[in-house]
Amino acid sequence: MHPTVREFVECAEKEYQLSVDPVEFSEGTKTAADAAEAIGCDVSQIVKSIAMYISSGELVVALTSGGNRVQENELADYYGVSDARSANPEEIKETLGWSIGGVPPMCYQTEVDRIIDRRLLEYNTVWAAAGTPQTVFAVSPKKLHKMTGATIAEIFG
Repeated sequence: MHPTVREFVECAEKEYQLSVDPVEFSEGTKTAADAAEAIGCDVSQIVKSIAMYISSGELVVALTSGGNRVQENELADYYGVSDARSANPEEIKETLGWSIGGVPPMCYQTEVDRIIDRRLLEYNTVWAAAGTPQTVFAVSPKKLHKMTGATIAEIFG
């Protein structure tokens, strides 16, 4: 097991009492479509942990269904700020402790606000990154919603 994945698995167990069974795909799961194809599920069952910077200076994570995108204007309106943008790789690594492509939905080195796409809650199982672009784990979306404290927001399209 890759050390970064082990770090995530240990954090999930310790901080969230979640037993994670990571699945590794040597060809990688860098996009939601790649992940869905490798797993054999619908792209909408893929959880994209999208780090966004809002103009108040906060980084927030949008847990987005693989078939959807974060609507930046809607995100800014949701937080009552003038602007929102994708966080850059350095901001993500510095704030969350993970690299792009492997950002899990939890276990961040700095606690951040999270919002979740309602579409994910339509499934019994969803799949999220487990610390590397090659590794994912399955989780109940209702459990994920509860564990992360994410707020359901209508900012996805």
